Amino acid sequence: KMDDDDDSPQLSSHTLAALQEFYLEQQQREGMKTSQGFNQYSIGSIEEDWQLSQFWYSDETALCLAKEAVLAAGKGGRIACVSAPSVYQKLKEQDGEDFSVCILEYDRRFSVYGEEFIFYDYNHPLDLPENLLPHSFDIVIADPPYLSEECLQKTAETIKYLTKGKILLCTGAVMEEQAAKHLGVKVCKFIPKHSRNLANEFRCYVNYASGLD
Repeated sequence: KMDDDDDSPQLSSHTLAALQEFYLEQQQREGMKTSQGFNQYSIGSIEEDWQLSQFWYSDETALCLAKEAVLAAGKGGRIACVSAPSVYQKLKEQDGEDFSVCILEYDRRFSVYGEEFIFYDYNHPLDLPENLLPHSFDIVIADPPYLSEECLQKTAETIKYLTKGKILLCTGAVMEEQAAKHLGVKVCKFIPKHSRNLANEFRCYVNYASGLD
C-alpha cells in the first residue's frame, strides 16, 4: 500500500477534468475529419502556421480568385497554385468544373491531397519534379510567403517556368514595382481579404485582361 504522503506528483481533479475535455475535443475533431460530413478541402481544414508565414484568404476572396482562375484557364485548363493553398482548396470545391489543378507548397501537411501536391521551396525555384513540364499550365496563381524582393524574384522563376502566359499574383501593395519588374504584372481593383486581418495592405496583380478589375 502506498503512503498517502508519498512524493509522486498528483494531478488535481480540476486539471484531470480539463485534460480529459481537451482529449475528447481532439478526438471529436479528428472524428469529424474522418466522417463523411467533413470537407478536407474547406479553408481551415489545415490550420494556419504563422511560423511558415501562412495566412489564409477569407472564403469570399478564395472563391473569387478560384473562379477567376477557372475562367482564365478555360475549358479543360490546367491551374497551378504556388504557395496559395486556400485558392487550391476552393478550386477543389468546384465540383464538376472542367479543369485540373495542382498545389506547390512547402508545408507537407498538404500532402494529404495526394498526387496533386508538389513539395516546393522557393529557395530552389526550379527544383521541380520531371513530370512538371515547362509552360504546361494555363494560369499560375502565386502568393509568395514573404514580402521581400528575393522571395518574389525566386517565386517568379517558378511562375515563368510553369505558365503558358497567364499570371495571377497576390502579394503586398509595397511589392507593386518589383511585381512589374519581375513578372510584368499590373495591380487590379479587386482587394483580397484574409480570414484574419493583416497589417500589410494586400493586392492582386495580373498580366492579362481579368475579371478582377
